[in-house]
Amino acid sequence: MRQLARVVVALAAGVAALSVGGPAHAQQLSELFRKVSPSVVLVRTVERGVSPEPSAGLTTIPGLGSGVLISADGKIMTAAHVVQTADKVGVQFQDGKIYPAHVVASSLRADVALLQLDQFPIALAPARLGNSDSLDVGDEVIVIGAPYGLGHSLTVGHISGRIASGGIVSGAPMELIQTDAAINMGNSGGPMFNMNGEVVGIVSRILTQSGGFEGLGFAIPSKVAQRVLLTARSFWSGIDFVMLQDTLAQVFNVPQPAGLLVQQVAAGSPGAQLGVRAGAVRMQVGTQQVLGGGDIVLGVGGIDITPNGASLEQIQNYLSGLRAGDSIRVNVLRGGKIVKLAGPLRAR
Repeated sequence: MRQLARVVVALAAGVAALSVGGPAHAQQLSELFRKVSPSVVLVRTVERGVSPEPSAGLTTIPGLGSGVLISADGKIMTAAHVVQTADKVGVQFQDGKIYPAHVVASSLRADVALLQLDQFPIALAPARLGNSDSLDVGDEVIVIGAPYGLGHSLTVGHISGRIASGGIVSGAPMELIQTDAAINMGNSGGPMFNMNGEVVGIVSRILTQSGGFEGLGFAIPSKVAQRVLLTARSFWSGIDFVMLQDTLAQVFNVPQPAGLLVQQVAAGSPGAQLGVRAGAVRMQVGTQQVLGGGDIVLGVGGIDITPNGASLEQIQNYLSGLRAGDSIRVNVLRGGKIVKLAGPLRAR
């Protein structure tokens, strides 16, 4: 009986501790949300794409993602896939006002991009970038973004794992942060915060069979985003593409082991200024749906496209080293013929 009494007392003490710790933890989360939420933005885009209706041709497609303000001069981090081929970008703050912005750096391989506000409020509240290298599995994190357009939504979770992708981006290994914090469509590009209110990741993608969140979300570490966007200033081409290699390269009659089939090109981007042509016809190639009829990039700056993306890091380094006025040279396969495109890089 005495042992049973001790167990009951111990359980009662545990429940009492939880009753105190629960509200205290909720209060901590509430205060953290209020502190960092002003730095979180919605990223609204407009781009041209091929309509699902074959007879409609090109159509205007609105897009939505999230982002985080990182500087007082109006720089915003987001996901590259949100803005890579956007003709127009608008950034919506917590007060609902939308301000124009443009892309200044982007890496599709790392899936991060940097925006610059063209206009912005006088009072800005940028977030602090944290050290993602210090994260451990089990650390608590929060994600703030706009899932399905529901702006400034908070989800809470933990670091579930740290995954090396095996690739090299801007001279260093690429890594992903795995989390169980709920992530859905519209969260892409939003910040992951540690409990000190520092940005430790940029939301990238989920693994799902249903189309919604199933407990497996991934973010790009803040250290990677800083290296790619702020140190290397990865070149934004405005082009989205599909790698053609092996059987696909043969199907499209690529005259070398690999090429990049252009899918979309953002208006006013360096790719558009060079005259690179986007795809215009929906095609089913095996299990993959692509846009055909566009250019196939064979080489950039004298660097040929090679299988498995081995040359993409070299090409990114070449492009990122260009300055306004420098000439860009791109070889493309167009209508079965190799066409050489060249032109000066314009300042943005």
